[in-house]
Amino acid sequence: MPDLVVEVSRGDFALITLFLGGGAAWLSGRAIASTWRPYRQAIFYAVLLGCVVRFFHFALFEGTLLSLHYFLTDTAFLAAVSTLGFRAERAAQMSTRYGWLYGKAGRFGWKAGTEGKPSPDVA
Repeated sequence: MPDLVVEVSRGDFALITLFLGGGAAWLSGRAIASTWRPYRQAIFYAVLLGCVVRFFHFALFEGTLLSLHYFLTDTAFLAAVSTLGFRAERAAQMSTRYGWLYGKAGRFGWKAGTEGKPSPDVA
């Protein structure tokens, strides 16, 4: 099973894909959400990050540059992390900027209503 995800070694996969690529995907997802841009841009940047991660595997660890399988594997992971960053930031935005309409529902969501919060006109 690990051979379907890891091409050269587990160490290079952890360093390049998980740590560097995942961190960049999380931050790009949050940055896109914080500027109120649409979700499709987060996916577009995840695809670009997938290209960068594939190049780093090739340049640093002698991986295959033009491997569709490993590109799709890396990009799927990066898109998932970018989505989580996007949703975490958007949930924070919706619950803080529109607190009279929405409350937080976990780390990645919001819900209509503000149960348990005092109304803004009560001092």
